[in-house]
Amino acid sequence: MHMSDALVSPAVGGGFWVVSGLALYRCGRKAAGAPVPLTGVLGAFVFAIQMVNFAIPGTGSSGHLGGGLLLAILLGPQAAFLTIASVLLVQALFFADGGLLALGCNLFNMGFIPAFVTFPLLYRPLAGRARATGTLLAAVAALGLGAAAVALETRLSGISSLPFRTFLAALVPLHLAIGLVEGAATLAVVRFLTRARPELLREGTGPRWPAAVLVGAMALFTGGCLSWAASRNPDGLEWAVARVQGPAPATPLAGDTLHRTLARVRAGAPMPDYAFRGQAAPTRGQTSLSGLLGGLMTLALVAAAALGLRGLKASTQARKPGHAARP
Repeated sequence: MHMSDALVSPAVGGGFWVVSGLALYRCGRKAAGAPVPLTGVLGAFVFAIQMVNFAIPGTGSSGHLGGGLLLAILLGPQAAFLTIASVLLVQALFFADGGLLALGCNLFNMGFIPAFVTFPLLYRPLAGRARATGTLLAAVAALGLGAAAVALETRLSGISSLPFRTFLAALVPLHLAIGLVEGAATLAVVRFLTRARPELLREGTGPRWPAAVLVGAMALFTGGCLSWAASRNPDGLEWAVARVQGPAPATPLAGDTLHRTLARVRAGAPMPDYAFRGQAAPTRGQTSLSGLLGGLMTLALVAAAALGLRGLKASTQARKPGHAARP
């Protein structure tokens, strides 16, 4: 569900950059205490699972897990939002997956909605007595609302010929089905991790390194091996655009300098669409390489952000009046 820049106007893209940026700022202030190793490897794992597209029967399309709800359950919504931001940034800059102008929209659709809408409103109230139901409902709602947001952002942008109602009708049912898979997979991963490492959901109990090692191994296996089996069908958004508009790609206004500039930046990505430059599709080896490189870059970015926030929090506290300096 990564929107391209061709669907987003500068006004809408810039507006969601501001909205998502403000949310990142607020999250950064509250997520400074997140466990650095675990947060980093969970970011790598989410990068990896987003590479594993699965076919949607009877449609000719595919979907992939988003991971926002999974991160919110394991890390809390603030750290989850920061982690998803790191995943999307690596995808956009290094692999040209998702637009740069559309980055704020993608972060809102794939990060803000699961972390701050469906997690607190659907998952958390049901987690104590009906976790499976809460997980499925939260995942389906997150994907459905995210798909609706894509259609609305495209309509507000007004730079494509996609009719709003038809586009919405193509996007939402498909992503509700993807949400069912996301919910089932999220529930399975959470159950496995919490049985293997019960301290994951118990705040302040025991070291997090064993859990980080386990998740790191899962990220390596998923990015390096499971990604080989990814469906080659177009993802849900690409499929919906083609179904509504036809085979011609959506194109921005011809005179838009910003879109042309960002298209040149996208063309300079080291591995566009997870393949070496000049190739239409990645080989299996390139897919594995992309999964491993992307996971490592995400881990490094998340860890750097977490350490930076921790250092900023410590320095802020040290400057507060009445703070006693340690000898």
